[in-house]
Amino acid sequence: MIIGTNSSLLHMKQYLFFAIFIFFFTHHSFAQKEVQSQINAITEKEYPRLEELYKHLHANPELSNMEKNTAASVAKELREAGFVVTENVGGYGVVGVLKNGEGRTILVRADIDGLPVKEETGLPYASKAIVKDDKNTDQPAMHACGHDIHISVMLGTAKAISQLKNQWKGTLVFIGQPAEEKVQGAERMLKDGLYTRFPRPDYCISLHASASLPAGKVGYCPEYSMANVNSVNITVYGEGGHGAYPHTTKDPIVLSAYLITQLQTIVSRQTSPLEPCVVTVGSIHGGSKHNIISNEVKLQLTLRSYSEKVRQNTIESIKKITRGLGIAAGLPESKFPKVEIDNENGYALYNHPELTDKVVKSLKSAIGEQNVEKVPPVMAAEDFGELGKVNPSIPVCMYWLGTVSQEKYDESQSTGLQMPSLHSSLFAPLPEPSIKTGIKTMTKAVFDLLGEGVKKK
Repeated sequence: MIIGTNSSLLHMKQYLFFAIFIFFFTHHSFAQKEVQSQINAITEKEYPRLEELYKHLHANPELSNMEKNTAASVAKELREAGFVVTENVGGYGVVGVLKNGEGRTILVRADIDGLPVKEETGLPYASKAIVKDDKNTDQPAMHACGHDIHISVMLGTAKAISQLKNQWKGTLVFIGQPAEEKVQGAERMLKDGLYTRFPRPDYCISLHASASLPAGKVGYCPEYSMANVNSVNITVYGEGGHGAYPHTTKDPIVLSAYLITQLQTIVSRQTSPLEPCVVTVGSIHGGSKHNIISNEVKLQLTLRSYSEKVRQNTIESIKKITRGLGIAAGLPESKFPKVEIDNENGYALYNHPELTDKVVKSLKSAIGEQNVEKVPPVMAAEDFGELGKVNPSIPVCMYWLGTVSQEKYDESQSTGLQMPSLHSSLFAPLPEPSIKTGIKTMTKAVFDLLGEGVKKK
């Protein structure tokens, strides 16, 4: 009798637990769908204005460290969304803060600079701009890396999340970052008090236009996603003279040819095959005439890696190889090749695994699991990761936003024909599906991260 009673109570408890679980699961699922429905509705409402802004930004790009008008547009839109805005942070950086009670602090970043590329897309709103760079040189300019998409998504997210204020608590920090293409802007904003003058974030998130994913889809890559980058300038000196009497000279062109070959051994013979590493000589200039052996040759290199150990080894190896070249050529030490490193840091982007997992769940809930893909890391570079490399560190996550038409994507997959890449003069993202997908996913990610509640003291 007693055994039967206990058994019945046990079954009742199990049933009650199951019923409560089903209730909360169903309620949570309904609430999530309701929030996404609101985000989608706001996105549709705001899109016409955002498309107009996007086309204006696309037609009027500004180069790194010269983003005055772009920054003013970002500041204006953030103010209209209810943010308290500060301009000229670390150059033309813009910081917008929206406080809404106690809770998490989330930073969302968009880079705002264009590239010195002459646009050849043929779009009706294509850039025809000729602008000054930071050396006061006239340059064609184009948003060939999708930063105009990034800005439009961030501003759309700002408008959407601000209209949902009654459903979240916390603080938002939205930044328009200059000089990403020169990997300078993030560091300069940090040095100008990004985390001391403004709320320090618990998480930093961002997205980047993809030239290889269809519009309507997004991609993610946990852990290392983008590479360290260092730009290196090498001047190879020689002793010039008449091309008919090479034995009386020390030919810097021949020395440069030997140097370029030796540099490749850094990857093939000094770096583990399991460690990604790139040493590319992208430019070589020397000489003026057929029969003159010049006094110097200039080379420009880009270095890529993920680990700091590989990055440092590559730089030190370049210095050793160039010094050895000077000795082998019999040059005086004053004429040994000169090596200049443009930036001290590496800027590898490491997507924090736990944060990435949270963001991916939000992405899937926003646009469906079938539209979210895991993608491999790339050797392109970004300085967004610098926002997390502080003490103590802050988790960061950047995901990829598809921008390519499905037709062109399918054609590329079936024929093997390469689509225009980022930085190409032919890169032409599809605005509407790209921007709408960006706003829906980014807003949901921000909303869910804010929903974690009050941060632990």
